[in-house]
Amino acid sequence: MESKLIEASLVNISKELDEVEERREKVLRESRDVISFSAKAITDIHLAKFDEARSKLDSANALLRELRKAGKDDLYRYLIAPEMEYVEASALYSIAMSRPIPSYRELGVKNVSYLLGLLDTIGEIKRRIYDEIRRGKSSEAYSLFSIMERLYTLLLPFGVYDHLAQGIRRKLDVARVLIENTRSAVTEEARRSEMIRSMENLSKKLSKKKK
Repeated sequence: MESKLIEASLVNISKELDEVEERREKVLRESRDVISFSAKAITDIHLAKFDEARSKLDSANALLRELRKAGKDDLYRYLIAPEMEYVEASALYSIAMSRPIPSYRELGVKNVSYLLGLLDTIGEIKRRIYDEIRRGKSSEAYSLFSIMERLYTLLLPFGVYDHLAQGIRRKLDVARVLIENTRSAVTEEARRSEMIRSMENLSKKLSKKKK
């Protein structure tokens, strides 16, 4: 059997696979940095350190652009996780700054990463709602809850694509529970605020009668 052609092919294949493996290692290694930048940006947002958050988001975006070149189409599946984190942090930043949430084209991410990242944002919105309630800012909490519900409503139909966007159905289930729990807290806060207003009105009326 003539083996020269086979041997030449195997040499080329070995070089090609080595190149893929190098790109894979780069993507995996630097994806952790993207995830770290995004997670830290989320922390900064909750602490109202918006300039620091913006800087970390810019760093994550710059890294992602480089990783997309290295990942190409054959390794793009490894970029879903860092893109999800970046989408989550970017969406939360936009909400905190009272700006529209960017589209997936504006963020430069794949559609699956965008869907999954937005669903994760719902949990971070819940955290902000509880923070606003603790600060006594009921109107801000109600506004955030409306955003939370709207996001869930918009994303709910995509549950049928769980075979393409693995995990989306599970994330929708988690989001539904988060919304129900948050609704209870927001409703309780509304009742508390109404009670305080009623007591203040009653106090004013009694003060007027004494005069």
